[in-house]
Amino acid sequence: MDQESIRLVQQTWKQVDPIRDQAAALFYGRLFELDPSLRPLFKGDMAEQGRKLMNMLATAAMGLDRLDSIVGEVQALGRRHVAYGVQDAHYDTVAVALLWTLEQGLGDAFTPQVKAAWTDAYTLLADTMKQAAAEA
Repeated sequence: MDQESIRLVQQTWKQVDPIRDQAAALFYGRLFELDPSLRPLFKGDMAEQGRKLMNMLATAAMGLDRLDSIVGEVQALGRRHVAYGVQDAHYDTVAVALLWTLEQGLGDAFTPQVKAAWTDAYTLLADTMKQAAAEA
């Protein structure tokens, strides 16, 4: 990722962070709307799951400019997702739900450049997770 894309992700994350609970609820609502078969993969408290998601997104977004500091955590997350039943195709659905959620939360600030930057960031992270999952 180039520095401008990293800057856009970090800047827009700072706009989403104050509404993280609402963003998490929007995300999971959209995810299950897109693919209801994913719902059974989530067995715990969805509010807690939302907090975990938002914490991971914060770590990822703010760590993009020092990837070496977050790669291990992202790889571990990918390995854990294997045990939850996550398949590679699910990452595509998550991408759609995430971008939609960001668009809802950011409104007019969700420009084509911001969308491209988040797509790049998500692709980088998802590819790292999938690779770690395949090696597990």
